[in-house]
This record gives sequence, structure tokens and C-alpha cells, in this order.
Amino acid sequence: MSAKANTTVAYTDGACKGNPGAGGWGAHLIFEDGHTQDLYGGDKETTNNRMELTGAIKALEYSPHGSKLEIWTDSSYVQKGITEWLSNWKKRGWKTASKKPVANQDLWQQLDALCQGRAVDWHWVKGHAGHAGNEKADELANLGVNASSEPASVYSSENMAEPQTKKKAQIAADDWLKNDPLGFDMLDESLTENPIDDTYNDTSTISAPNESNVPSPTSSDTMMNLTANLTAETKTADTDNISNATSELPKFDGDTSRANPNFVPLLPKPSHKHEADRQLIMDTETTGLDALKGDRIIEVGIVEMVGRKFTGEKLHVYINPERGMDEEVIRIHGISEAFLQDKPTFDQVAQQLYDFMDGAEIIAHNASFDMTFLDMEFSKVGLTDFSERVQVTDSLAMAKQQYPGQKNTLDALVRRLDVGKQDRTFHGALLDSEILAEVYLAMTGGQVALAIEEDGQTDGGPSAHSNFSNLASLLLESAVDDRAHQDWLAGLADEYPSLQSNLSHW
Repeated sequence: MSAKANTTVAYTDGACKGNPGAGGWGAHLIFEDGHTQDLYGGDKETTNNRMELTGAIKALEYSPHGSKLEIWTDSSYVQKGITEWLSNWKKRGWKTASKKPVANQDLWQQLDALCQGRAVDWHWVKGHAGHAGNEKADELANLGVNASSEPASVYSSENMAEPQTKKKAQIAADDWLKNDPLGFDMLDESLTENPIDDTYNDTSTISAPNESNVPSPTSSDTMMNLTANLTAETKTADTDNISNATSELPKFDGDTSRANPNFVPLLPKPSHKHEADRQLIMDTETTGLDALKGDRIIEVGIVEMVGRKFTGEKLHVYINPERGMDEEVIRIHGISEAFLQDKPTFDQVAQQLYDFMDGAEIIAHNASFDMTFLDMEFSKVGLTDFSERVQVTDSLAMAKQQYPGQKNTLDALVRRLDVGKQDRTFHGALLDSEILAEVYLAMTGGQVALAIEEDGQTDGGPSAHSNFSNLASLLLESAVDDRAHQDWLAGLADEYPSLQSNLSHW
């Protein structure tokens, strides 16, 4: 369940004990800044369909009108009703095709009115199938059943009582300041230009977002300046200057599910570029599976090794793909559209990526996937010879040769080889590169160490790893050993006559 840029995502559900009977509705809202709001309520005598409709209505009432709304429901009745059936019902004077009155007409009319002038996308999700958003909405709906003795009330985890419009009306009646001739009411309105800020303005009824999650103008401006300078300055500037310039920024907490401006790209210069045996273990994350159908790269992670030793150099950058992503894809890598909104586009970092990888051996799991995307991205900016400038090793192909007929995903290899056991709740590119590096070393003869070695012994010293294919040339046939072997076999034949016929095969 991740935030999306310029979008409120809502998961809604209804529940009923008896149908008709005591019922409840729930709505889990995720705002574009990552802040969430849980709503629920109920009625002591209702039906499941009415509660499903009410959950969607409350999502519309409590979401900011200035941004797009995406509603996910497990009710085909609600999803098909609003997207397919409602227009015909209205044409027929709120009658069905069989000329019967539309059931729950009051709620359908309320839902229709709330949708007017708003950008709302409706999605169906299979209920009770492990989808986190739907499971949360179901939990809230069941809380609503328990609260159904007070059908007029709306509850939330923050004890949220009413939509903003009703809240203001209540304040106007109860608070003498709102009737003050000094104009406090106008002042209050002037401070709530942003619909989301307006929703959270009064913390007595609306829960305020966690201040630590809301970027300050200073840190946001600083990050935007750093991003803008990536192409103009870092081609010639030392990367230490970037580190110094960002030393006062809040530390990136790794949360990519929301807008989070504190990430600083790692785009080092290729200081080991001309060294022999330079290997780059790489992974990418993308908006989807098909580069030819418009999917783009959103993250690149690289770990550098020279002579099978880690140099300590890492490249890591998130990229704004300038397009949206499906919920299923976000669920895999955990990177939201809101998080990518202020990140550099590929053309801004392309030259640094190209220079860092130029001339190296690129090691990737299912490398054709990553290379297809990189070729596509580099070609868009005129760097059309990328594939010719690197050597590619596919660790998946290697694994299939070593473990034929077995599962050879990165997770399976981690378990089989007992390495790289970091938490992989999400498939981040840098994390997967670090894990793949351990897997690759284990598959190709072991590893020196995951820390940076300081003994420097890579040419024949105790830390070096030999290429066993070269050792075969050192094995020489020995005539003396061959005669001794034949004499031993002849002695066995004399003692065991039954072996005589098989000597020619030995």
C-alpha cells in the first residue's frame, strides 16, 4: 500500500451480520504525502450492499477534491454499478432494465453527486485474498459493525468525527471567535489553500500528519538544487563535494512508499575503470516488464569488485520515469510514484551511469532483462553503443548450469548457498546487487571477504583464487604410473579369474 503522486488511494469495504442486520463500513485512505487515515462506522439494521456503498461514499467525502482519487473495492456491485450501470439507470428515471426501482437509490444518487467534477478511478480487487489494502478495509468494516449502535457517527484511528465541511459548521455555531468582527474566519480560510492541509487543519477532529514525515521547504529546495546540478556540475566535480553539500540534510530512512526528499544519489567517478578483472554486480527496478511497451527504469544499484574483492564503491540512483506504475508492480519493489516525483530523469544521470559501467564486466541475474532496459534508456539519449562497451555475465544462466532442474531465483540461491541473508521485503536494486555479489562469489569458487581487504594479495598470494581451467595444462601423463596400474590390475585378475574378461575396459 504505497502513496501515489497527486492521488489519494482509498480501499473500501462493507460487512453485515445477518444481511439484513447489524452492518459496518470501512475506508483506508492513503494521501499523496504518505499520510494515512482510517474511517469506519455502521448501522444496526442494514444490508451488505448499503455498507459497501457507504464505504465508497465516505472515501469521497474525506478525500481532497483537488487531487485524483483511486478507489479499490471488492464489491462488483459497487464497481460495476458506478462504471457501467448508473448512466442507464439515470436515463430510465432510476429504473432497472426490468423497469423495477433501483435498490439503494438514495445511496447511488449520493455517490453519483459526489463523483461529479472529480477525477475518480474505480478498481475491483478480490476480497479475502491477502491484498493488504483490502484486508485493512475489511478490518475497519468489522469495527464498524461493532460501532453500529450509533449509526450517525464516523470513527477512525484518530477519532475523526466528521468531514471538514460539517466540522466548520459546528465550529461556527460553538466558537465565539468565528463570530468575532475582527475577521478570524477569513484569516482561517486564507491559511488553508491546500485541500490536504485544510483537511488536517484542526487537530481536534482531524489527525495531523507526522511532522517528521513532512519535508521542510529548506530540505526540499536543497534536494531539488542537487538534482538540477547533477548533469551540470558532477561530471567535473569531485563526489566529495556532493557529500559535503548534503551533510546537513536529514538522513534518508529508506522509506520509498511516500514522498521522501532526503535520498542523495551515489554517482561515483569510475576510479578503477582501467583495472583488470573489474566486475560490476548490477540490478535495476522498472515500472513494468516490457521496455518495448514504454516501461522505464526507476532504480539502478551497482556494487564494484576488482580481482574478486569489493572496492567499497557503490552506485545507487532512483530515477523519475515520467509515467505511472501499476499497484502490483509497486507491491513488488515498494517504490511509489510520489517518492520518484522529485528524482532526476534518466537523461540527467545517463552520462554518469554510462561512464561508470564502460569497459567493465556486468554481472546480473537474468541479465537480458536489465540490458534490454539499459540499451533502451541509453539509446534515448544518444548513447547507442552501450552493449558493445561492456561484457555481460548472466548469473541466472550460470545457476541453471550448476543446478539443472532446480529453482534458481535469487531467493532460492540465497537459501541453497547460505549467503546474502539480508531482509528482502522489497526488491531494491542496490540490496539485490549486494546479495547477488555474495551469491556470485559462492557459485564461482567462494569469496575472499565481504569487507574491503587490505592485504592487497591478489596475484598468487594466499587470498587469491585460482582459475582451475588453467591448472589442467599442468597435469602430465606418467608412463611409470600407467605401468604400475596395469600390473595391479593383472594381479587382481590372477587372484579373481572372473575379472579377466573386464580388464580391457579398465
